Amino acid sequence: MDIFLIIIGLIFCILGIIGSFSPIIPGPITSWVGLFVIHFSSIIPFDIQFLIITFLVAVSIFIIDLLIPIIGLKKFGGTRKGLIGATVGLLIGLFLAGPIGLIGGSFMGAVSGEYTSNKSLKKSLKPAIGTFIGIISGTIIKFLVATLFLVLYFYLVYTNLFS
Repeated sequence: MDIFLIIIGLIFCILGIIGSFSPIIPGPITSWVGLFVIHFSSIIPFDIQFLIITFLVAVSIFIIDLLIPIIGLKKFGGTRKGLIGATVGLLIGLFLAGPIGLIGGSFMGAVSGEYTSNKSLKKSLKPAIGTFIGIISGTIIKFLVATLFLVLYFYLVYTNLFS
């Protein structure tokens, strides 16, 4: 049973890294589930403080990832229509072209949304760039945290299994 839990934990940690590039799978939270699962094995000692801290990190990153594109859009002079356009473009782009469509779709959606606010194309590009920077920043942060959780997973398994 312990080996099964360790394998399931690894799968969740890897899914978390993949989820860092997708808005459908919450990357760090999924990776945290991998850490949580291995604590049910008899090999890894249960450490509630470790689980609480890593959970708070995962949830914080999830919330920050939602806010960063909004902050980027607002910082660069965007409007509510630009935010709605970026969100719709993000979802459409993801389903049409995967992770690349996610970036392009959100950018094009932000441009379209801003353009409908009676802005010129030139003025619509600036907030779209802010959204783009926000999405890229959020993705990088999610990837780093999910990778850190995978490293913690390997550390916990290695130190408790081989020592």
